[in-house]
Amino acid sequence: MASAPPVGYPPTDRTVPTRSRERAAYDREMVHGILDEGYVCHLGFIRDGAPVVLPTLYARSGERLYVHGSTGSRPLRGARADDGLAVCLTVTHVDGLVLARSAFHHSINYRSVVVHGIAHEVTDPAERSLALDAIVEQAVPGRAADSRRADAKELAATAVIRLDLLEVSAKLRTGGPNDEPEDISLPYWTGVVPVARTYGAPIPADDLDPSIPLPGYLPGRPGK
Repeated sequence: MASAPPVGYPPTDRTVPTRSRERAAYDREMVHGILDEGYVCHLGFIRDGAPVVLPTLYARSGERLYVHGSTGSRPLRGARADDGLAVCLTVTHVDGLVLARSAFHHSINYRSVVVHGIAHEVTDPAERSLALDAIVEQAVPGRAADSRRADAKELAATAVIRLDLLEVSAKLRTGGPNDEPEDISLPYWTGVVPVARTYGAPIPADDLDPSIPLPGYLPGRPGK
């Protein structure tokens, strides 16, 4: 029987922050929770000697992240090499605006994950299918089974890369402002403005058959 994965990811030189080290965390469950709550990441890599960061959809499946895109995109082409593509992938959730009495101490409450590693192209058909379904499900749970699967032409135009969760860290900030003692008496409002993601009511396409009901899994639908 396979042993359970360790509780935390081992810290490395790249995953230990130089500032506010007390905000860093390596707990596997916490990392997974932050990743599972989102669906947009920022993928960083080096192109022609210069840094590039691209926003894109992602999904987590176990200890792997999957990212998809056009077969002609530079990061996906780079991941085809035998040695893969060195990347840094980040996911961030903003939970609040922290307004201090001084401009210097303004901040945000947030949860973030940073993943360093080598991305590789996914070529196995079964894993590609799993990854593409997972990316749809990450954004809208329940949608993969309620849509047409990609056909051969669409699959040929789509590349998928995977990034193993090996060198990983989370970082969080919670709580209120950290004002200087000498600023406490200043006449400025101070506190936290909560930030939350919300969904509006789904808007049907102009050519939708009116007999097709609103799926129960959609966020923003009445009663959800």
